[in-house]
Amino acid sequence: MTTAASRGSAPGLPTLHTRASGVLLHLTSLPGPFGSGDLGGAARAFIEFLRAADQRWWQMLPVGPAGYGNSPYSALSAFAGDPLLVSPEGLVRDGWLERQALERAPAFPSGRVDYPAARRFREGLLRQAFAAFEARADAAARAEHERFVAEQAGWLDDFTLFVALKEAHRQVQWTRWEPEVRDRQAEALARARRELRGEIAFHGFVQWQFARQWAALRRDCEGLGVALVGDVPIFVAHDSADVWALRELFQLDAAGEPTVVAGVPPDYFSATGQRWGNPLYRWTAMAERGFAWWIDRLRVTLERFHAVRLDHFIGFQRYWEIPANEPTAEHGVWEPGPGAALFDAVRDALGELPLIAEDLGAVTPEVKALRDRFGLPGLRILQFAFGDDPSAPDFKPHNYPRRTVVYTGTHDNDTTVGWFTDPGGGDSVRTPAQTELERRFAMAFLPSDGAEIHWDMIRAASASVADVSIFPAQDLLGLGAEARMNRPGQPSGNWEWRLWPGALTPELAARLRHLTRLYDRGTDAAASGAADATPPRGPRP
Repeated sequence: MTTAASRGSAPGLPTLHTRASGVLLHLTSLPGPFGSGDLGGAARAFIEFLRAADQRWWQMLPVGPAGYGNSPYSALSAFAGDPLLVSPEGLVRDGWLERQALERAPAFPSGRVDYPAARRFREGLLRQAFAAFEARADAAARAEHERFVAEQAGWLDDFTLFVALKEAHRQVQWTRWEPEVRDRQAEALARARRELRGEIAFHGFVQWQFARQWAALRRDCEGLGVALVGDVPIFVAHDSADVWALRELFQLDAAGEPTVVAGVPPDYFSATGQRWGNPLYRWTAMAERGFAWWIDRLRVTLERFHAVRLDHFIGFQRYWEIPANEPTAEHGVWEPGPGAALFDAVRDALGELPLIAEDLGAVTPEVKALRDRFGLPGLRILQFAFGDDPSAPDFKPHNYPRRTVVYTGTHDNDTTVGWFTDPGGGDSVRTPAQTELERRFAMAFLPSDGAEIHWDMIRAASASVADVSIFPAQDLLGLGAEARMNRPGQPSGNWEWRLWPGALTPELAARLRHLTRLYDRGTDAAASGAADATPPRGPRP
């Protein structure tokens, strides 16, 4: 059995039961000259910022190859890494690129990711690197590469063929391929592997580079006492290698199209619910295979991260099933999820796992019982504490259990400043009257005059009894709605925000370090608030 220890957990790192704090920042949001953040020098600089600020967790969004709408929650694979995250500087350092190739980078926009432009430029660099590898790699490099391909064959073989076929079919979804390839007929797949062997090899090389650079990032984090939190969406994209390769595990028709799709029913925030559109699992078929796909998925994820947030945890207990022909989520039914059987199988295979239950939404007693049976911390969002939603009391800090991860906000929420200054009405789920009442209550509760609402919220989360507190980088900087990462239901313009160079200053680190030590979340309990009695002040946004 693979245990947490045998996966290589480093001594001195926090666990989910350690009183500590951290920052939520996706890799694409890091600064840098190549159109998107990546696994290069800016990642190392961010780890050093976390260390200086006495933060012990770095949380990211999913790191798979983003699909529709550039969403990391709609990836082409539940196992692969996004080529966009491979560092060009790392390719130069390893000898697969000449530095002159980086000097030809176009002028990318500052403050946001232009995904098409960044992918075009980076793919060109990756292809140059692959050509160099094929032409001059020594025996040791070739052996390492072959070992990676062999060890990851369980997912890599299907993924590399899938993306090569998508390129050959001009990126249309797999259900529109010729039927013999769509249906994975053995002769058609063998022919495709012969005809596309160059592209297949290229994509395998890219995944190898991603894995090498990720291993270096993890070592850097462990060396500075910072642990990584990953994110596993419960559902996968229909247009993905996983669904194409394992159709029998999903509720699909004869042509591969979903018969039912995922979402959530109408609630306080949406009169028609949310129709996500992901295909739903055949949980019976999953169980018959001993949940092997889920075990493999979490094993690969925990080779990258020290802890994992399970998105939409309530779906493991029950999920909202929507007929695929319904345009909204209004007409669906609750169906039972796998429940404890899945987590028993995962625990038997991998040992006790550091999982965070994203238990937001329709949290029933059964969902809480499943979470608590396996000792998983749940989530609290401080922004949700001040409205008139019936669940608001659960989000007030004085009601938290210790086994909790608290956030000021998440990637799906507005920034704290954006939330606080939102006038309500229009596209907002809150009326102007509701937003005003919410603001007044928040100012009285925190207490705050509103001038630095983001720091007042960070302080409240830090002071809470929750074992772990996490702050989006945008909240550290006091940024408004322009820095929001995602607007659920908006099909474009999401996931684009980036830090500007130099935004994470030593003064900012000192201010965050002060709060961290004041509330006993630092690496040294003795270095508490008494050691930093005078709080540093930073410039207001």
